[in-house]
This record gives sequence, C-alpha cells and structure tokens, in this order.
Amino acid sequence: MDVYTATMADAGGNADGTTPRYREIKESILADVRTGRLSTGDRVPSEAEIVSRFGVSRMTANRALRELTVAGVLVRRPGSGTFIAEARPIGHLIEIRNIAEEVRSRGHAYRPRVIGNQPLGADAADAALLGVVVGTAIFRSLIVHHEAEFPLQLEERLVLADAAPGYGEQDFNRTTPNEYLSRIAPIERVEHRVLARVPDDEIRRLLGMMPGEPTLVMVRRTWSGGRLVSHAVLTHPAARYELTASFVVGAD
Repeated sequence: MDVYTATMADAGGNADGTTPRYREIKESILADVRTGRLSTGDRVPSEAEIVSRFGVSRMTANRALRELTVAGVLVRRPGSGTFIAEARPIGHLIEIRNIAEEVRSRGHAYRPRVIGNQPLGADAADAALLGVVVGTAIFRSLIVHHEAEFPLQLEERLVLADAAPGYGEQDFNRTTPNEYLSRIAPIERVEHRVLARVPDDEIRRLLGMMPGEPTLVMVRRTWSGGRLVSHAVLTHPAARYELTASFVVGAD
C-alpha cells in the first residue's frame, strides 16, 4: 500500500549509520502487514509489549506507534488497544449516498449505534440552522456509524418534523436517516460544506479517537418540497476518512 511505502521511506538515521530504534519498530510492524502476519483489524503489540520485545524506552515505543497512527497505518482505540487500520474509506462529496450502502460496497460489515432520536421544539440555534421560528417541531438524531468494528462517522441531524412526521418513530438500527428521508422527502437541492475541526471530548469518545486527532466534517443541508428539511453534521476521524468529488463539465 502507498501509505506503508511512504512510511518506510522516511529518511535519516543515527550518526553511526544505524537505524533509530523507533524506525526498527515501525519497519517490523510494516513488514508484518506486507507479509500478511498482520491484517486489517488485528491488534498490534502494546507499548509495554514493544518495550519488552525490543528493549527500548516507553517514549521510543510511543513514537513508533504514534507515527504509524498519523500515517494512517494504525488506529488507536482508547481502552482497547492499537489495531491495523482499514484502508482509508473515500466518501463522495457530491453524490448523496447511504452510509450503510457505502460501507457494504467496500465488502465490510456496517453497524449503527443510535445514541438518540427525539422530538423537540427548536431553540434559537436550531431554528437558525433550519430557517424556522423558535418552537417549531423538529427531530434531533445522533448516530455513530461503524465500518467493521471501527467508528467511521458521527451523524448529528436536525429534521423538520412537518416534512418527515414519522422520523422520530424510525428504528435507525434497521435503516438510516438518509434512506428514510430519501423516501419520505425526496431531495430537490443539497448544500455541502467541508471543514476540519478539533473535536471535543465527547466526539472523540464516540469516534474512539486519541487526543490531538483532528476530524473531517461535512455539513450537509437538504431541501425538499421547496423548503429546508434536514441539517446534518457528519464528523469523521481525519486519519481514517477522505472525501472526493467528480463531475463532468459540460460544453459552453
């Protein structure tokens, strides 16, 4: 894989020409990936295990794992350990795709974790996002979408209740908000905005991220029946996700 090749190619060494110990550790893990001894989702040795195996300091072991994590080779899950990461999924910026179908199209298992889905009266902030008056009936849902065992996307969505009255009754363990809204309120117009953010502690916990990791955020607004129906904030661990877009330019 390119990311493994690029990681192996980092230059430099000790003054005596020997390979720095943290690079030896990285090369050992990368060799195990290339030969198939370690596969996607496999746990790699902990810092303590690396210290014992290679006879290095905890700081050296941490540096090796940290650099492989930044390169996207590993994913570190607080409380669980460090694992070989999935190849970085590619999301489609222009095309509106069902996250469950997107994951399954890559041959992986999809699993949702529904945190909440409840009816509310729009407060000032929600009303501004949906372009309605304060107190308007809306729904707010919060779902973590997983690819295999890895949290891939945190979906925070506001939905206009009048446009999708059954939204609050949906079992989003069986369907997705995208799938339901596509049926009940077909999209006429969509607006995307992409930005990078430093996540707060709660988002980091829900996505299984380490301190200091950035997120890639897509803010998506959709219209149906001539009105704004949904405002969704889709947050992804930046090291495990990328967005792409393609389109055909018509002749003048």
